[in-house]
Amino acid sequence: MTGTESLPKPMIHLQRLLPASPQEVFDAWIDPESLRQWFCPGTVSLTSVELDARVGGHFRIVMQDETKDLIHTGTYREINPPRRLVFTWRSSGTYAQETLVTVELHARGAMTELELTHTLFPDDATASNHERGWQSIVEKLAHHLTEHRP
Repeated sequence: MTGTESLPKPMIHLQRLLPASPQEVFDAWIDPESLRQWFCPGTVSLTSVELDARVGGHFRIVMQDETKDLIHTGTYREINPPRRLVFTWRSSGTYAQETLVTVELHARGAMTELELTHTLFPDDATASNHERGWQSIVEKLAHHLTEHRP
């Protein structure tokens, strides 16, 4: 065994209090129309969303920056509304290697605490890039939930 085999893969963990119920937050993650409104970082735009939100179902999300399309694909591994969503995540930003995203939702009064854990990154640079991206996306989700309160 080499020394690199024993090193843990980089991961990120974000927490954010959101102004909605766990069900509203969960629904925002599995509704294509909702994702179109908030699921892209910074100035990147979302051009295509295809979801088959069931265990074993696949998704394909195409984001576009100033120069190119950014294709993200994955498979839903766990769907436990309104508490937990687990899916694989593969893109050019992960060197096409499969990573794993876990979204956990906890009721906090009239709010929801979102915990997002993204694991199995190939290196620290990809983890750092995704951390910035997820922070921006979660910020947009909070704004979206505020604007679309029933």
